[in-house]
Amino acid sequence: MPNDSLRSQFQLHFIVFIWGFTAVIGALISLDALPLVWYRMSIAVIIVLLYALYKKGISLKMPPATIARFLIAGLIIALHWLTFFKAIKVSNVSVTLACISTGAFFTSLLEPLFYKRKVIGYEVFFGLLVVAGLYIIFRFEGDYFYGIALALTSAFLSALFSVLNGIYAVKYDSTVISVYELFGGVLFLSLYLLFTGNFDAAFFSISLNDWFWLFILGSICTAYAFIVSVKVMKYISPYTVVLTVNLEPVYGIILALLVFKEEERMSWTFYVGAAIILTTVILNAILKNYAKNKK
Repeated sequence: MPNDSLRSQFQLHFIVFIWGFTAVIGALISLDALPLVWYRMSIAVIIVLLYALYKKGISLKMPPATIARFLIAGLIIALHWLTFFKAIKVSNVSVTLACISTGAFFTSLLEPLFYKRKVIGYEVFFGLLVVAGLYIIFRFEGDYFYGIALALTSAFLSALFSVLNGIYAVKYDSTVISVYELFGGVLFLSLYLLFTGNFDAAFFSISLNDWFWLFILGSICTAYAFIVSVKVMKYISPYTVVLTVNLEPVYGIILALLVFKEEERMSWTFYVGAAIILTTVILNAILKNYAKNKK
């Protein structure tokens, strides 16, 4: 078990680095958020399904009620990605990733509800610090209000999805969960596109450059990362996962500055607000580790 936990920690950090690059890819793709997420999840579900068939020993048979729960979780992750990429399109990578850091705060509120544990005092205090960091960003980066609102919504949906998957990962195979959740996202998005009449010729007119980045996004950043991220939750708590995922903004903002340069440069107050949020996450992780070792 200790070896599994350590291996899972390394895998999780690698995945988080990949996710940091995801925001940059989203900015490089010219598609709007909705078709981008639809293509991403469609490519990913095909790859994961092929992987499940290749493994042979994996059975996709599940009770209807369980499948329904997976499909709903798929809708949640689809909405998370939709608001995430939309936030990037209307603001930029740095603003979006800074706000995504609030995922740990939202998880601290959701975990007591789903896991029937008490609310921890210092988590509430850290939550207030996160709000302070967000206030600084909101106050001095007012031009990005819509992007910030979308990114905060995305962070909440990410936290909800992580808590739910923490429950599922203990009981079910990670590949099976991934197949149904990714399919659920594609299913709900397809129904929306169908009923709104957006499945037209323009929707399927994709440039070669966009196809290249979509394949990277759907295969490495989604199919691979999705399976492994669910798998590591067998050995790591949802809160630890979300805390580690908060390194994503660090990787993403650095990569965005390297790729887009001046487009991603923000005011110094933005970095103060982002630093408050990220420092809060790190302090929370330290306290969590200390409390765990005392037991």
